[in-house]
Amino acid sequence: METIAKVTATEAALKLINYLKTQHGELMFHQSGGCCDGSSPMCYPDGELIIGDGDVLLGEIGGCPFYIAAQQYKYWQHTQLIIDVASGPGGSDFSLEGPDGERFITRSRLFVNAD
Repeated sequence: METIAKVTATEAALKLINYLKTQHGELMFHQSGGCCDGSSPMCYPDGELIIGDGDVLLGEIGGCPFYIAAQQYKYWQHTQLIIDVASGPGGSDFSLEGPDGERFITRSRLFVNAD
């Protein structure tokens, strides 16, 4: 049985991740807000955000760990998060991609039982 990744990224997101890595080194992501499509995960230099017991490691995108707050995970646990890129400013000045005029955006799809 094939395991479906809980988080994945589009080609556009992977391209932006690679660009940001050349500018900032290793990265990490954290989804701490939003309960639906269109939410923005935060991108930080790896280790800049302290990960706590209330965070869940969903997987990796572009070789970068992707965490979600446990409370948010309750909303998203039956979905696959698909990280994409959209034009325009993000929801926070703290996410690394913001100054470049693009933002990471979360899309999702429900897991489907293939039985």
